[in-house]
Amino acid sequence: MSEAQAAQLGHRLLASGLAADPAFLLARARAVTSSAANARLAPLGLKVRSMSVLWLAAQGLGPSQRELSEFLGLDPSQVVSLVDDLQQRGLVERRPDERDRRSRIIVATAEGQRLLGEALVVARAAGDACFAKLTDHERTTLSELLLKVAF
Repeated sequence: MSEAQAAQLGHRLLASGLAADPAFLLARARAVTSSAANARLAPLGLKVRSMSVLWLAAQGLGPSQRELSEFLGLDPSQVVSLVDDLQQRGLVERRPDERDRRSRIIVATAEGQRLLGEALVVARAAGDACFAKLTDHERTTLSELLLKVAF
């Protein structure tokens, strides 16, 4: 990006090499989108991470805490804390895992399902605001590319 383009966008540091680095841009985009979503989710008592756990628990897939940790890229202790909070609020339950009796699966309660419905509307509105400059095709392409990077 030229200095003139950076100035036009309102930030002189956009002309730096860092602003062209994909890893930095992913981290920056995550910070921007998570911040926007967290602000909108706050009245529901959720953040992006807790909503992600609730969302996965509500899909009928019966994820274990270990699976949640691996899929979300979080330390297992963080997932335990998130599940504990959601469970104390009556939004999820820990149930025996029929595949492995030593393990527990995380399942959303009816109240968790209800709250998730509200949270998804709020989170999608935050995402729409963050991605407003992209066309539908660009959003689809971005999702496809990020899926390749993430998995």
